Amino acid sequence: MIMPAASMRRATQTDEGNAVNIQALLSEKVSQAMIAVGAPSDCEPMVRQSARVQFGDYQANGIMAVAKKLGQQPRQLAEQVVQQLDLNGIASKVEIAGPGFINIFLAPEWLARQAEAALASPRLGVAPVDAQTIVIDYSAPNVAKEMHVGHVRSTIIGDAAARTLEFLGHKVIRANHVGDWGTQFGMLIAWLEKQQREHHEAIALADLETFYREAKKTYDEDEAFAERARSYVVKLQGGDEYCRTMWKQLVDITMTQNQTVYDRLNVTLTRNDVMGESLYNDMLPGIVADLKAKGLAVESEGATVVFLDEFKNKEGEPMGVIIQKKDGGFLYTTTDIACAKYRYEQLHADRVLYYIDSRQHQHLMQAWTIVRKAGYVPESVPLEHHMFGMMLGKDGRPFKTRSGGTIKLSDLLDEAVERATALVSEKNPDMDADELRKLANIVGIGAVKYADLSKSRTTDYIFDWDNMLAFEGNTAPYMQYAYTRVLSVFRKAGIDENAVLDGTIQLSDERESQLAARLLQFEETITLVARDGTPHVMCAYLYDLAGLFSGFYEHCPILSAEDEAVRQSRLKLALLTARTLKQGLDTLGIETVERM
Repeated sequence: MIMPAASMRRATQTDEGNAVNIQALLSEKVSQAMIAVGAPSDCEPMVRQSARVQFGDYQANGIMAVAKKLGQQPRQLAEQVVQQLDLNGIASKVEIAGPGFINIFLAPEWLARQAEAALASPRLGVAPVDAQTIVIDYSAPNVAKEMHVGHVRSTIIGDAAARTLEFLGHKVIRANHVGDWGTQFGMLIAWLEKQQREHHEAIALADLETFYREAKKTYDEDEAFAERARSYVVKLQGGDEYCRTMWKQLVDITMTQNQTVYDRLNVTLTRNDVMGESLYNDMLPGIVADLKAKGLAVESEGATVVFLDEFKNKEGEPMGVIIQKKDGGFLYTTTDIACAKYRYEQLHADRVLYYIDSRQHQHLMQAWTIVRKAGYVPESVPLEHHMFGMMLGKDGRPFKTRSGGTIKLSDLLDEAVERATALVSEKNPDMDADELRKLANIVGIGAVKYADLSKSRTTDYIFDWDNMLAFEGNTAPYMQYAYTRVLSVFRKAGIDENAVLDGTIQLSDERESQLAARLLQFEETITLVARDGTPHVMCAYLYDLAGLFSGFYEHCPILSAEDEAVRQSRLKLALLTARTLKQGLDTLGIETVERM
């Protein structure tokens, strides 16, 4: 991808203590060389990190496509490009492979200087971005129901996206789209009233599941109760004060419980981020009237419908999307239209991300098609559905309790901490009880989160306790342990890891150079994660980094290095590794510890 000149300059400058974005720098250099030999000015150099060491650190793969356009032999064109390619002081060698791939091997001296700059930078050399206002819709629990495992993916992945974008310097607005409206609230208010009347005290909805179940049962069996419930819906929607107060009580009790779960999960959502469906109520009649006035919505069998040519029904006709029912009630689609409009007009979003499961994809696409046609959100503001798959049990079915019920999120976290306690106490039999409790909590919660974040979000994944709590492989315990292992170097040396180290980084061993190059790819990694909402890319990067550090640690003695200059240089590499691991895990919402 060719970046605009201004952002390229930003990405490649090193004068402000920023290390360089290597991919951006090489893309710019290769692109200039390609244009110099006659390629069009918008040619794609396609510079990528090499998959194998023998192919160098980076590969430029854009020659074949350009050669085709120019009617030239790719290899000949590659040779011309290499002649023009100015990587003086940056690359130690450049070679052509296969039909026209250009392999670039970075010079250790240059890598050492960049690693030095990254270490001196408080942000690991990550350049500042042009800040945008980004709204992220995630978590979205329901009122008067406890959060269950179905909420976990949206909450965890959405939060990692929010942390990542915030680290890069964007203004992030967290939107917790809480299901706090709808016909069920009449039933819930009537039940809350009955409970309070019969028990003569403000009832704590300690067990929300039971509360909901009992309310539904009474509604189905007691006609007088059902009648009252239905009248409360009308009153609530009409703004009746008593019903509003009862409704608010239900919302407050639920969100207080949910906040406890968020805090346990180390998720950055707070009460201030709640934007319930009720927020958009007043907008709905105006939207329906406006869509009618614009000729987008029509009356059909008493309901108000938008027919979309972009979607076809089974008969191959344009699909009708209902936005208002015969009885005057609105639908989820209407709320989603209002929601997108609000985020653009009121929150001034430059970009909106939705972390909602893949089953809602068509529904969202229909709502957004209407939003675009009505001109509520311009095309320049992306509406992105970052969908995800299901969480499955080992049997390949949706993850449930043995009796087939949904698993409460708080029960899942309890079990994670319980299992982690057994694991940690086995490793540290002499650990103080308080410290053990704290560590087990960080390892257990981290394991649940990392197991999810390390899988591609678009696919279903198998929930497996044994895998996620293992100290081997791409897991939270392994990553947390890898971080403590790096810190242990400083403990053994009696050096504070925040101390300023003497000397300069020098890369004489191949393993040192490989580790330095990977450390410098942090910016490329985090930029990709921020663009695509793919935290598993960050997990894979950190896992790879931990593996490279392990190889470096085994083969390149740090504390017993042959002389002081090498010792200081290797300590600096270890320090940059520790900071990068910590920062990377932090963007995922995974806590680290000093020792395990």
